[in-house]
Amino acid sequence: MSPTASPDTPRRPVGQVTFLGAGPGDPGLLTLRAVEVLASADVLVADPLTAAAVRAHCPAQVEVHQAADASDAFVLDEGGVLGGDGGAAVSRFFGAVRGGKHVVRTVDGDPGLDGRAAEEMLACAQAHVPFQVVPGVAQSVGVPAYAGVPLRAGAQGADVRFVDCGGLLAESVWADLGACESTLVVRTVLGSVPASAAALVTHGRKPETPVSITLEGTTTRQRTWCGTLGTIAAELKAAKVLPSPVSAPVDPASNVIVVVGEQVERRAELSWFETKPLFGWNILVPRTKDQAGALSDQLRGYGAVPSEVPTIAVEPPRTPQQMERAIKGLVTGRYEWIAFTSVNAVKAVREKFEEYGLDARAFAGIKVAAVGETTAQALVDFGVKPDLVPSGEQSAAGLLDDWPPYDPVFDPIDRVLLPRADIATETLVAGLVELGWEVDDVTAYRTVRAAPPPAETREAIKGGGFDAVIFTSSSTVRNLVGIAGKPHNVTVIACIGPATAKTAEEHGLRVDVLAPAPSVHALAEALAEFGGARRDAALEAGEPVYRPSERRPGSRRKAR
Repeated sequence: MSPTASPDTPRRPVGQVTFLGAGPGDPGLLTLRAVEVLASADVLVADPLTAAAVRAHCPAQVEVHQAADASDAFVLDEGGVLGGDGGAAVSRFFGAVRGGKHVVRTVDGDPGLDGRAAEEMLACAQAHVPFQVVPGVAQSVGVPAYAGVPLRAGAQGADVRFVDCGGLLAESVWADLGACESTLVVRTVLGSVPASAAALVTHGRKPETPVSITLEGTTTRQRTWCGTLGTIAAELKAAKVLPSPVSAPVDPASNVIVVVGEQVERRAELSWFETKPLFGWNILVPRTKDQAGALSDQLRGYGAVPSEVPTIAVEPPRTPQQMERAIKGLVTGRYEWIAFTSVNAVKAVREKFEEYGLDARAFAGIKVAAVGETTAQALVDFGVKPDLVPSGEQSAAGLLDDWPPYDPVFDPIDRVLLPRADIATETLVAGLVELGWEVDDVTAYRTVRAAPPPAETREAIKGGGFDAVIFTSSSTVRNLVGIAGKPHNVTVIACIGPATAKTAEEHGLRVDVLAPAPSVHALAEALAEFGGARRDAALEAGEPVYRPSERRPGSRRKAR
């Protein structure tokens, strides 16, 4: 008889491998299921194009490996053991699975269209390693959509054929592709496009058949060139994309998606991604990631690539007694209101609460005000719903406009707690006193100038590598110039208000964009309108659309 396991014997954990499609490049194209699976990863093996995007959704302690080339594939030798050039590294993953860990193998695009992924799945099956598949947006489908090239139109649209090659197809395959009338979607390398176009013409395709070529599709670095089978080689040469193997500004080995067929002509009307007002603009945001979250998301929506560079660092107050007394006062009912004027103030109070073993319940019976939506969200994340957020301008003045005057009949306590930075202005304090309130003005944190950014960022700032800089306060102007130097004169300068613009001009900067209202949302919107008008002017003049960083210093546009 075979031995029977005791009910008390712990069961061995069962791990698995998940083959996950990470999409064609845009992090926003990860599916909900993909995000859910990544959150449970113990080991991540990622294709390089989407490695950063998928890593952002994994636990902090995940073990990360990059599947750089075919040598990293799962390959079994005759004994059922992983072998090949990358075998030693990959065999550790099977060991991890058998130890109960979840290995997530992410594939650019969709794993069902990736030859290496299919081989790796087969290796799992042969080794009796549990696995599952999470499909993703295929590059051959997602990239044309972002290029504004529909693969079919109407109920009777042409058939679509998908081809994956490096330009080394057999003559019989070219003959078949040349003879058919299907729309072709070809995943290939840039350097092979002229020869592939010529082969299609040789085997029967008309030279006037429209062609589009998209590089780095679905990302804000996307570039698309259009022509016909007969002219595309000359189009690429005129665009100086492939002038020669030595001096080409784009690597000839770069992967591209080529569409061949009449549908390419629809791009003139349907191009929606590359025509965004700030498409491809590298925009410097002198704020921390926590502060810049909503602003950076809005800029990405306009097609920009935001880079957050903190210009201030937050430190505890020099003496903690003030904050200690304030927290005690909150708990003992000293205050009717507490007003938060920044995310950092919320963070400072939250840290003190955690230090004393308190949580959001300590705010019971206290009215809470937030200076704006970003600060309000930080409170919500803490578990506190603000009672007052400005209905108009999101500033101290806007908060005062909505703040009720002290009424001894309805307000049992006349005191407001205001935790804030050591260099904050007196506007709010003076306004509350005028409304009849007593204010405990407490230094919750200190702001100091941040350390200089990396050398390459400093060089980009001074050398014109950024297309625009967004200044949200006078201090961001002073601190950025202090830690990194003055932005180059080709860089578009956008300021949140007149005071900030004045500071920028005092530092020798030329202000191009001024927000119509003192909010980061209005500032980003104004910059987008500026970028859109600039693009429209170039197109109307029949000129190429350049980003500011791509133009010569001598072509600096005059300020409006």
